[in-house]
Amino acid sequence: MMANGGKTLEIRTSPHILSGYSVDTIMFNVVLALLPVAGFAVFAFGLAGLLTLSVALASCVLTEHLICRAAGKSSTIGDWSVTITGLLYGLTLPPSLPLWMVAAGGVICVGLGKALFGGLGYNTFNPALVGRAVLQAAFPVAMTSWIPGFGAGRFSSLPLSTLTLPFTAPEYDAITSATPLALWKFSREATATSDLAMGFISGSAGETSSVLILLGGLYLIARNMMNWRIPASIFLTVFVFSGALYLVDPTRYASPVFMLFSGGLMLGAMFMATDMVGSPMTSRGCYLYGALIAVVTIVIRTWGGLPEGVMYAILLGNAVTPHLDRWTRPTVYGAKGKEAAT
Repeated sequence: MMANGGKTLEIRTSPHILSGYSVDTIMFNVVLALLPVAGFAVFAFGLAGLLTLSVALASCVLTEHLICRAAGKSSTIGDWSVTITGLLYGLTLPPSLPLWMVAAGGVICVGLGKALFGGLGYNTFNPALVGRAVLQAAFPVAMTSWIPGFGAGRFSSLPLSTLTLPFTAPEYDAITSATPLALWKFSREATATSDLAMGFISGSAGETSSVLILLGGLYLIARNMMNWRIPASIFLTVFVFSGALYLVDPTRYASPVFMLFSGGLMLGAMFMATDMVGSPMTSRGCYLYGALIAVVTIVIRTWGGLPEGVMYAILLGNAVTPHLDRWTRPTVYGAKGKEAAT
């Protein structure tokens, strides 16, 4: 590298092909793809949904900014990655969750799930799911208390639990409802496919807009900003595995369409499992990674103690990703024996 007329000449090895997409450009487009999903969540849950998403986003962004300042580095909030974390984290939460818990989880998302590993590009696990997993373990009742969507007074009132003071027991409204997965698992009550697809159900903020999630994912796939192999593998494996169980006993096992559109599968498959850092780099690895997530999800939903298993399945997939990359590494051209495995 040498200077010439005030300019710097960079000498690098091939290839010299640039994709044209920078990190902040990709992240910004992911934010755009998530905005309709977030907007629908606010429409469905009103003020509770708006405050949950706002506090989740603000706590994540503020935590990242403060960590950068404390480390003596320039703030990285401008690359949009923490905005994605905040939106995804907020979409995984029940809208009735006390806001102080939402804020605490946002700090955990960025501090424990991202900064502790070294920041963007180094996090082993999806930061949004790390925050949610900690909240699920610490506050299981609050994390499984749901309010119905499209309530009459959702834009003029808040659930009693929303403004609960820190470290006090939240009070819940008399009107609560179970999610479609819980209704099926514990009561064998099926939810209409149209209600699942259009979001007329109870659940986390991001469980109520499957169609918008799919459209957002297709937008990113069309722009070559998402690896389509991962959601395709997840959806196909879920359909085949749950379909086989359904054929064995339709009164005991849910239909494959129900499994696809219920819970957080759509959001997880499209926007969380496809995290570029936590997912495999090889095509074969992506197919295996998606299949693993799908199988673990169905196993937990069907035989586990909880009605939902997407979060744990993706975190397990993140942990296995380095091994999948090693096992599916392409063979070096012309290499034989030990050389091919290195």
